Amino acid sequence: MKSTEQSRLDHLTGHRNMLLLIQLRWFAVAGQIATIAVAKLMLDIHLPMPQMVEVLACLIGFNIASHLRWHEQREVGNHELLLALSVDVAALTLQLYLSGGTTNPFVFLYLLQIALCAMLLEAWSTWAMVVVCTLCVAALALLARPLDLPLDHDRGLASFYVLGLLLCFMLNAALLVVFMTRIQDNLRLRDARLANLRQQAAEQEHIIRMGLLASGAAHELGTPLSTLAVILGDWRRMPLFRQNPEMLDELTDMQGELARCKAIVTGILMSAGEARGEGAERSTLQAFLEQVVTQWRGTRELGRFEFELKLKTDLPMAADTTLRQMICNVLDNAQEASPDWVRVSANSDDDWLTLQVSDRGAGFAAEVLRQIGKPYQSTKGRQGGGLGLFLVFNVARTLGGTVRAENRPDGGAVVTLRLPLRAITLDDNSGHGS
Repeated sequence: MKSTEQSRLDHLTGHRNMLLLIQLRWFAVAGQIATIAVAKLMLDIHLPMPQMVEVLACLIGFNIASHLRWHEQREVGNHELLLALSVDVAALTLQLYLSGGTTNPFVFLYLLQIALCAMLLEAWSTWAMVVVCTLCVAALALLARPLDLPLDHDRGLASFYVLGLLLCFMLNAALLVVFMTRIQDNLRLRDARLANLRQQAAEQEHIIRMGLLASGAAHELGTPLSTLAVILGDWRRMPLFRQNPEMLDELTDMQGELARCKAIVTGILMSAGEARGEGAERSTLQAFLEQVVTQWRGTRELGRFEFELKLKTDLPMAADTTLRQMICNVLDNAQEASPDWVRVSANSDDDWLTLQVSDRGAGFAAEVLRQIGKPYQSTKGRQGGGLGLFLVFNVARTLGGTVRAENRPDGGAVVTLRLPLRAITLDDNSGHGS
């Protein structure tokens, strides 16, 4: 069974292909009008004009209705395309019946219809149309009145029938090249988008596995960290440590680092969807960004750091650990590339928050930029490199935002995050988080 996204892409591709059929039908109407006029006025061939004009009027009416429907509904499936091509075959059959049947050189236009079916329809529909077209040709051979043309095939191009065959061949060839090329472009676009969806699904599965691994590791680390906290607490009360200021200071540092490790473990569990009740708080967009940047800056060794905050409005939001880690990942990458200078700017409009992190490092390599956002795309030369930006891209995509990485003209790199405000902020009347 097809996935929902694949079905949606198939329908959108069918929507574009239906437009091509509508355009092709206008060509058919113009061609029939020109052919009837030439046959009647220049070649003086007797044709049942009222009936042929009625068929043309019906075809024009159907095409107008198809165009209106094309604008109103975007999803077009196999059955709609089959119906449209069946109407074209029916109109062609009626016109050929009124103008000589199989003796009309334009009978080979059936091949164009079958070629379109092979490109646009499912296999069973294509074979059904092959059977229908074959039956139509057989019925024309049995029931239609032959066209009143002289049997002068030996005259070559001077023969009206041979000229008609040549015109039919040129028409078939030209329409096949033009419309088949455009149909193939639609199919290639669909396949490219489908491949992108499959890549995203694979990346999401990769993230889920990483989250499960991180959550399991965090749970396993919780017990030994708690044991160490108890031991350090006991040591702090021992006379040996209380009477030695240097050892007491070192013990205090150890307890501080242990508390930081426990905070990191708690953050991992919160990012994995656990421990949601611990540390969740209501904040504002400006306070959240200032807090994230301040805490990150306070735990990193960095030369010059610039922070510019220009928000149009300060909206309420729930401090989200995943969003915090995403921003810190970008900052960590910039600090590793450029320990002497990092710049962060944040601004917003009515709909979007834009964060830009710039550095003066070596910039992104060309091959990394081509594969940016995919796992393990890094030039750092260590195992697991490149996962930071990979996670940043996927979190932004989950929120409905975008990430753009590029090199600065004067050296270094800049990563731009654009996140929709509706995905990261709260309504004014939202309740406080627990």
